[in-house]
Amino acid sequence: MTYTLGIDIGTYESKGALVCVRTGRIVAQAAHPHEMLVPRPGWAEHRPEEDWWGDTVRLIRQLIAASDIEPDDVAALAVSAIGPCMLPVDADGMPLMNGVLYGVDTRAEKEIAYLNAAIGEDEILATCGNALTSQSVGPKVLWLKRNHPDLHARTHKILTSTSFITHRLTGEYAIDHYTAANFSPLYDVGKLGWSDTLTGEIIPVDRLPKLCWSSEIAGFVTARAAAETGLAEGTPVTCGTIDAAAEAVSVGVRSPGDMMMMYGSTIFVIQVTGAPVRDPRLWYAPWLVPGQHASMAGLATSGTLTHWFRDQFARELDRDKAFPRLASEAAESPPCANGLIMLPYFSGERTPIHDPRAKGVLFGLNLTHARGDICRAMIEGIAMGTAHVIETYRDVGANPDRVLAVGGGTRNPLWLQSTSDFGDVPQIVSTISVGASYGDAFLAAVAVGQVEWTDIAAWNPPAETVTPQRLAMHDRHYRRFLRLYEQTKDIAAELSEDLESAGQ
Repeated sequence: MTYTLGIDIGTYESKGALVCVRTGRIVAQAAHPHEMLVPRPGWAEHRPEEDWWGDTVRLIRQLIAASDIEPDDVAALAVSAIGPCMLPVDADGMPLMNGVLYGVDTRAEKEIAYLNAAIGEDEILATCGNALTSQSVGPKVLWLKRNHPDLHARTHKILTSTSFITHRLTGEYAIDHYTAANFSPLYDVGKLGWSDTLTGEIIPVDRLPKLCWSSEIAGFVTARAAAETGLAEGTPVTCGTIDAAAEAVSVGVRSPGDMMMMYGSTIFVIQVTGAPVRDPRLWYAPWLVPGQHASMAGLATSGTLTHWFRDQFARELDRDKAFPRLASEAAESPPCANGLIMLPYFSGERTPIHDPRAKGVLFGLNLTHARGDICRAMIEGIAMGTAHVIETYRDVGANPDRVLAVGGGTRNPLWLQSTSDFGDVPQIVSTISVGASYGDAFLAAVAVGQVEWTDIAAWNPPAETVTPQRLAMHDRHYRRFLRLYEQTKDIAAELSEDLESAGQ
């Protein structure tokens, strides 16, 4: 028997899966929690050594021990992780600071404005396929240069979460095209390569990793990494990718018109397209293989918001039982939560509004409302934010043919149903919902020629379809949701300015 191994580093938890290539059966699983650090409002960080590499080592050792297989039986390994992140490392590959996370970290707002003015928003979109947003790595590297010039000067490479782990495993600095497209304005989507044509002041492009496709082998496990992880020296390691892309692979997203809806710490959406979709409200990247494209979207807070709600308003409940209890209370509240509307912009918002100063809002409270109403309003707020994304896809002519749902949130029936209701879209839930680590194991099998791309349908067939039950009240509530943002965004911006003036 041949096995492949997938490791995924998430926002709050890392997961691993060891999979039998012939059947797609999961032989062993493991998980390890970690924290997202928020040293100040608008910032989000991880500790690379502890949270990225440390979790990788722990999970690989646990998977091998739990399966009773020999290290030589692992045909290949693939890693995915949250992204795009920004991590400067020195000449020895050692981190110079904490990893700056993806779009939930909004510290580079001033750098985005500066680059847009210096280069031109239209020029950036035409060359990079993306507008500059909090998801973009380039402005965060410029933030590093402006605020920590000493660290910037010592930077040998700018890595992201996946490329840091790949380097620790293989000694190679590599990044996949899908992830690299988020390094705007340093990646030219037309040339599929790094470019300093738009600006040379951020960082020399030779300090960026080499480019690969996600199903290509980036390198092989070194003797040092083998000693740390328990893997066999020489085990092939793929280039890897962002977790959301691996999650999409895990449920069968492979053809133009397929859309993944990932329910995790954030909602993340990927639709594979036959041609590039370039719209400033969405993100664009080459897909995982040459000749295909991806159009992406993501909310800033979703699962993260449910954790916040539990920790602040359900402290009396046992942590392991809190989510089922809160979901039950929310289900007892009627659709549209007895008139409550929540804007889920607790970390600003990514697509489609790209407003780092947006704020969370709970509107419509009266003395009859209970915790369940507020919890339902939170779930429906996330669902309406997702509906806004789906509406944007329709606006640009990319209405999905299939929506495949995946992630921990799929275990919450109300969340799934609310998303289908407000978005007016069916969702397919696959048999296996492990997520990105399972997709990584499949990508590893593809990379070493053990499976074909179409084999994912046999690995993970559909289990159920969630059908929309849209009512007239859903449309009215959703339109009020959109109006509530428009009518409060100026106040939210003023509050941000006050917080910045106060140094918070």
